[in-house]
Amino acid sequence: MPDAISVAGLHKRYPAVHALKGIDLAIRRGEFFGLLGPNGAGKSTLINIIAGLTRYTEGEVHVLGYDVVREYRAARRHLGVVPQEVVFDPFFTVREVLRIQSGYFGLRRNDAWIDELLDALALADKADTNMRALSGGMKRRVMIAQALVHKPEVVVLDEPTAGVDVEQRKSLWEFVRRLHAQGHTIVLTTHYLEEAEALCERIAIINRGELAALDTKEALLARGIGRTLRLTLTTGEPLATLPPPLASKARHIDGTRLELQLEKGADSIIAVLDALRGEGATVVDVAIEEADLEDVFVELTRSAGR
Repeated sequence: MPDAISVAGLHKRYPAVHALKGIDLAIRRGEFFGLLGPNGAGKSTLINIIAGLTRYTEGEVHVLGYDVVREYRAARRHLGVVPQEVVFDPFFTVREVLRIQSGYFGLRRNDAWIDELLDALALADKADTNMRALSGGMKRRVMIAQALVHKPEVVVLDEPTAGVDVEQRKSLWEFVRRLHAQGHTIVLTTHYLEEAEALCERIAIINRGELAALDTKEALLARGIGRTLRLTLTTGEPLATLPPPLASKARHIDGTRLELQLEKGADSIIAVLDALRGEGATVVDVAIEEADLEDVFVELTRSAGR
């Protein structure tokens, strides 16, 4: 059974930029997959190639086994893409937009599914409203409905919550989770890394057109990027100096608040506390913050750019 999306030896060259440099990537069917990277890393170029909007220079790309160039009709029929930019036609109502989109895929009598999408995305009361009268968040939800109107098996969400308020973001992710539970493959790009950490099973990080990492979320978080130990100290006077073993680990000192950066497996929290007590400090509070996906992302993209 073919993967949902497979990318092999993919290059994209522009006259002055080598945007993608030999990307190899396989996204499994039914997976919730994160595609992350800093601005200009090549994420949008990769998505546009998968969607058939941009031609690659060399390599191969398939959607559910269909070549995106030679078998573009079948590939696009199985793919729904929600673009980052909000693009809409100001001359039609929400329902008309979705009916027109259905027609692009040769789907007639699709109103039952359109009604289901409108209900799921909290757009039912706006079905007969002109697109230009909608808020930015509602326009984005209409774009999601457009991407799903032909019931694609693979859904690509490119920054779907940009400009969306907290309540709308919550309802959107409830809907996307439901799609995933029904067997859809979800590919997510986002700059909200807490979203990727909460939702995605595997994550690819692209930097400067290359694949900097591809692994499960758990494996990425276990790479030993480090942990932050924040201590709040109460003494007669703020600490004038730190014990030599701790001075190199200090990230921030503010009165009686001391922030240290410790390495997993190498530094002992007990040894840190003992060293501080040896200087006469009384520790009244200890907070430990483990590395999260943002820490891993920053470390990998920074080291890849060196």
